[in-house]
Amino acid sequence: MSDCLYGEFLIAADHLRDQNFYRTVVLILEHNAEGAMGLVVNRPSSIAVGAALGSKSSLSLDAPVFIGGPMETSALFVLHNYLRPGLQNREVVPGLFLADSDDSLQAVVSPDEDSDQHGHFRVYCGYAGWGHQQLETEISRGDWLSVPADSGTVLEEDPYGIWEVCTRRFRRAHRILPHNVRNPEWN
Repeated sequence: MSDCLYGEFLIAADHLRDQNFYRTVVLILEHNAEGAMGLVVNRPSSIAVGAALGSKSSLSLDAPVFIGGPMETSALFVLHNYLRPGLQNREVVPGLFLADSDDSLQAVVSPDEDSDQHGHFRVYCGYAGWGHQQLETEISRGDWLSVPADSGTVLEEDPYGIWEVCTRRFRRAHRILPHNVRNPEWN
């Protein structure tokens, strides 16, 4: 197995035309010998969080639910940056947590009015998953690029530009020269 990609962004390569993954960025939440799973972070749906949560939330939440991937589309996942005592959530990358229970989900989407802590969250339906060695095969074929993930990109206000941002980040990290050459003819 290749290096563990937990906490990394997978960036769909330009040639990947699968309708589920075209120009997507996937945050990897699990990667081991059995396979991998993650959430597509740049595909908002037309469904509002309030409508998706129904009775779980007392708030009217207009933010969109994101399409986390084509598998188990009725499963909900919440990523957030709340640093509240008592929330025992798994930290995916520094400052970004995966809500791991209904209580955590409720605390994130319906914060106490007394709380002075404000944060951001995203709700995802479904996930992207790969079986044993499937992701490694796709990476070796060049279908996916990877860069370290960060909470700011996941919670970006405009998710439509995330693929371009991550692609530039990958190219910058893998270029031959450490910086752009302004006048190459001087060499």
